[in-house]
Amino acid sequence: MRLFVAVLPPVRALQGLFDAVAPVRELPGAERLRWTGVEGWHLTLAFLGEVPAERLPELEAGLAAVAEVHPVHRLRIAGAGRFGDRVLWAGIEGQDWALRRLAEAVAGATAEVTGATDDYAFHPHLTLARAGSSRGHRRAVQRVAAAELDGLVAALADYRGPEWEAAELHLVRSDLGGGAAHYETLRRWPLAEWGRAAGGPGAGAGGSPG
Repeated sequence: MRLFVAVLPPVRALQGLFDAVAPVRELPGAERLRWTGVEGWHLTLAFLGEVPAERLPELEAGLAAVAEVHPVHRLRIAGAGRFGDRVLWAGIEGQDWALRRLAEAVAGATAEVTGATDDYAFHPHLTLARAGSSRGHRRAVQRVAAAELDGLVAALADYRGPEWEAAELHLVRSDLGGGAAHYETLRRWPLAEWGRAAGGPGAGAGGSPG
């Protein structure tokens, strides 16, 4: 089964982003993109790829141990950016240092099971849209695509959604059959309550502690 580990924003956070994205989809260049649905808006901490069913108990035990020692933290969806001329994304603000630590711990806990290592630094985001394949396209076409994405990024740059608690770790199954991807949470684990009670280390500082 094809799996990943994620934090899922609550409905009110997704609704705010949906309302902000709706007019952006009418801007020049938006029609060239493949827009993701709300059900695909999640914060991926680690993509695990294909995992045999017999490895699930080991994987779940590792993720449960991670959740026990990482605190609830407060986030908001804010701003936007792009990866090259291919991907438009919404960003994250708040106690993102706690989210980054959680992602690092998840990567460590799952590497033994999956054998996967991520060569890229964790960049918390929600993917909003992707461009079609540009293989074989001329540089001029790629420059136009990048310029159009810049316009969409600028339209979302000032967006600040409601603050919310990242309080659970989700193990999610991704089914790509039949066209659009379908996502199903197989297991979820609550994060440590001391983060909710105390606001976590460095709460109110607006960044990483120490």
